[in-house]
Amino acid sequence: MQFGLFGSAAPKRGGPEYDSSEGFRDFIEYNVEAEALGLHSTFVVEHHFTGYGQVSATLNLLTWLGARTRRLRLGTAVIVLPWHNPVLLAEQAATLDLLSGGRLDFGIGKGYRHNEFAGFSLPMEESDARFDECLDVILKAWTADEPFSHEGKYWRFDNIVVEPPTAQKPHPPIWMGAGSERSIRRVAQQGYNLLLGQYAPPEDVANSIAVYKEAVEASGDRFDPMQVGVTRAFFVTDAKAEKEAALERRLQNRMRQLKLATRPDGTVHGGPDRTTGDPHTVNVNSAIYGNPDEIANRLVTLKEAGVGYVLINGGGSGGGMRGRESLRRFAREVMPLFADRPPKRLAV
Repeated sequence: MQFGLFGSAAPKRGGPEYDSSEGFRDFIEYNVEAEALGLHSTFVVEHHFTGYGQVSATLNLLTWLGARTRRLRLGTAVIVLPWHNPVLLAEQAATLDLLSGGRLDFGIGKGYRHNEFAGFSLPMEESDARFDECLDVILKAWTADEPFSHEGKYWRFDNIVVEPPTAQKPHPPIWMGAGSERSIRRVAQQGYNLLLGQYAPPEDVANSIAVYKEAVEASGDRFDPMQVGVTRAFFVTDAKAEKEAALERRLQNRMRQLKLATRPDGTVHGGPDRTTGDPHTVNVNSAIYGNPDEIANRLVTLKEAGVGYVLINGGGSGGGMRGRESLRRFAREVMPLFADRPPKRLAV
């Protein structure tokens, strides 16, 4: 198994006596240490108008992180294409890929939070068409050797050469979030990597990977487990009270996010792993919290489901030194159990 990070900084808005950059700096140092501990990557979210400081300028943050690291893959999870000018986005992403020595993993999506589409005054009904057109322009911008023009429904460009070129050829790996069988097959058929969410139970994860693997092989390509990233919240602790407190923090954060995704008619977007099931049960069943043996056994279950690449999200830890110590213990006491040999279940 390979392990990466998934998550967000928390640059909260403050007054003259509050340093809003503190959350960014803490996030950078956390990722720098993660690289030193042997983690493979970091995937950073894009969100807007939350009121509690999730990352909005993802590529800017990853550029700063790229300057502080040497090997860590720099992922977006995800850039929401319907909100962006595709040419400007292609230029910014290519710049990051060049400066980092070809470390960008370009994760993209259509968006699901109602409050964000409302804030941008964009109808959610346009998200599919905007996504498709934006991605088409980005791919042409990265691969065209001659000037090109584009006249679409949402964007127009006349005789342009997009600079700079990307370091990775023909372009950085593209990662897409998907949940339904139909959307997973489409991701595989397009030759893209797959991002799976953090709330789906292992049996659903196993089904999604099987669908993706089948579609990849049907296209004549070889399936690599590193093509599928599965996110899981984690917190390493030996204390039951700390574990319960972390689960409660995660539950409250999930409910806050669901509220942002809810439309005025009560419809909640974001896929079945986010929007269905008893919130408490989903929370407990999907998080890998507890002592190293408990966490290892949960990872064995994912391994048996076909997972080879886990993106760990330490949000439930509460951050700070508690989150940093949890990361250190995960790297030193859990990760070695999954290195170059079949993992075994441990007595707990």
